[in-house]
Amino acid sequence: MGVLSRFTTYVKSVFSSILDRAEDPGMTLDYSYQKQLEQLQNLRRSIADVVTSQKRLELQKAQLTARMATYDDAARQALQGGNEELARAALQRKQEVQAQMATFDNQIEQMKAQQAKFVDMEQRLSAKVEAFRTQKEMVKTQYSAAQAQVKIQESVTGISEEMSDVNLAVERAQDKVLQMQARANAMDELMAQGTLQEIGAPSDPIERQIQAMKTKSAVDDELASLKSQMNLPSGQEQGQLPPPSVTPGEAS
Repeated sequence: MGVLSRFTTYVKSVFSSILDRAEDPGMTLDYSYQKQLEQLQNLRRSIADVVTSQKRLELQKAQLTARMATYDDAARQALQGGNEELARAALQRKQEVQAQMATFDNQIEQMKAQQAKFVDMEQRLSAKVEAFRTQKEMVKTQYSAAQAQVKIQESVTGISEEMSDVNLAVERAQDKVLQMQARANAMDELMAQGTLQEIGAPSDPIERQIQAMKTKSAVDDELASLKSQMNLPSGQEQGQLPPPSVTPGEAS
């Protein structure tokens, strides 16, 4: 096989594959059914033509039969008139017409045989066409059902893909939530352990002590000022009251 032949075979196979994908079985079956109907119609026209030809031959035969009767009557009248020669000529014509009638009889019989053959063919073809029509409708219904099933499956597949995307998004969101919760828990634990300090709080222990001393000194100064305002002794601590004064009559 040459290169050109292999290339031609390849092109035909590709073209056939494309046609197979684009072909609609319903349209193909309808087209085949239409062609069969055309054949059946042509056969019926042929039967009608045969019947028409047969009727035409029968009419011509009837005309010849009438002519034979005319020649027969003419021969009788000629004999009655004593004209034997004319009677002979009329009978001669009658014989010629009778020979033609035999030819017409053969043709008519042939037409009848052909008509019977065509009628039988028409009946068998009509039965086949009707059977094909029934099968065609069944195949088209099956194809439509299969096509609908494919569309439903494709739709379900699309929904499944979308649901997979949604589930993946939910999983990512849940992972982020868990990460944030874990981070918050870790921060709480570190702050409880003192590893992390609040904002503005010194992280150095010495600095914390110095800050505590400053805070205590400020409190002591404010407390001393408050005692001075209340005329309290400077050595008395907050929460202690001076002893009550005792009158001489109350002493026992």
